[in-house]
Amino acid sequence: MAVKKLKPVTPGQRFRVAPTFEEITTDKPEKSLIAKHKKTGGRNNSGRRTARYIGGGHKRRYRIIDFIREKHGVKAEVLTIEYDPNRTARIALLQYEDGEKRYIVAPAGLAVGQTVVSGSGIAPEVGNTLPLAEIPVGTIIHNIELKPGKGAAMVRSAGAYAQLLGRTGKYAVIKLPSGETRMVLLTCSATIGTVSNADHSNVRLGKAGRNRWLGRRPRTRGVAMNPVDHPMGGGEGKSSGGHPRSRNGLYAKGQKTRKQNKYSDKMIISRRKSK
Repeated sequence: MAVKKLKPVTPGQRFRVAPTFEEITTDKPEKSLIAKHKKTGGRNNSGRRTARYIGGGHKRRYRIIDFIREKHGVKAEVLTIEYDPNRTARIALLQYEDGEKRYIVAPAGLAVGQTVVSGSGIAPEVGNTLPLAEIPVGTIIHNIELKPGKGAAMVRSAGAYAQLLGRTGKYAVIKLPSGETRMVLLTCSATIGTVSNADHSNVRLGKAGRNRWLGRRPRTRGVAMNPVDHPMGGGEGKSSGGHPRSRNGLYAKGQKTRKQNKYSDKMIISRRKSK
């Protein structure tokens, strides 16, 4: 994928950097693999708002993605590369030899007509899913399971990739996009390659209205509020508001938010690099 800089014929296009969608092959999703995607507006089942700055946006339909890839040994042909409004990566429609169709998160370089397969004893090629025990050390991977058979949980967003650094006992050592190095069971599966749409980070929306189309409402800064509304509110003029904190007083920007003594601490070899 690439991005394009538009001519500033309108104020909204002056700073717009848009995707080219050159890899998209169809604009019609597979009807058997779409489901309702109801918006919440940030409200819970009682109708109370629990998340602020959410609302509106274009209507979407959910694409049912196969994160498990449990059809082992059955070859699948790539029919289309499609846009998915619910995620940053592109998705690929596969048709298996038995006629079944499924969506997967498309890796970079996957093209229509290619064949992919999952399971044990297959070649570590782009788009193939196999256990970490059989992937060569140093391979770039994505869609990594944390529990065998539960489905991919890590490295699924646009342009993301991890690297298999080695194996120790019954665990594989993986370097994640955040810089964190952690152990994952060798029986867990991963897909070869990098997630598609790496240029997603270069896209610039250009105008506030485009954020509204995505379902994001304007965010009010805490320092712009009154003291009754936010711990950083109040003061004469443009006061800084003191130490950055959340609406309920929890410190932000530097405060560690990970739960102490979390069960997965023993799996982490080195924590992510701080910015």
